[in-house]
Amino acid sequence: MMLRRKLHGDVRGAATIEMAFALPTLIALIWAFVQLAQIYRATAGIQQALGEGARYATLCLNATTTGCTIPSPGTGTNPAANTIKRVIYDSVYGIGPGTFTVPDPSLVTDTTGGGKYYDLTVTYSQPTNLLMFAGPTITVSRSKRVWVATT
Repeated sequence: MMLRRKLHGDVRGAATIEMAFALPTLIALIWAFVQLAQIYRATAGIQQALGEGARYATLCLNATTTGCTIPSPGTGTNPAANTIKRVIYDSVYGIGPGTFTVPDPSLVTDTTGGGKYYDLTVTYSQPTNLLMFAGPTITVSRSKRVWVATT
């Protein structure tokens, strides 16, 4: 009976037991925030790269009095699609262990007004890791329509 009374009032070590339960959850939560921060940083990087590609696509490299002409691949006075794609790849930052892809930009002629534009798209996919098990793969995609100068 005396032993039971001593154990009932003794709270030494209770904080250690509580910490043993709470600490793994806290560490997993902090790691999840780190994974989410990587995705946000990569989103900013792909948005920057898309903007640089769009800016480059609108350049008239050899302006004349009549304007610019849209090149067939590798020729002309406006940037070619493969060059725009290279600028996007060169401008991206902040991507972590994921996959960054840029489909080939295609030049489209507007049927109503006759203008020409590129539809630029970038995609980033990153698998997440939640320490004890694999998390979902997060995919972020951004697109921009870029009108180009024509003659």
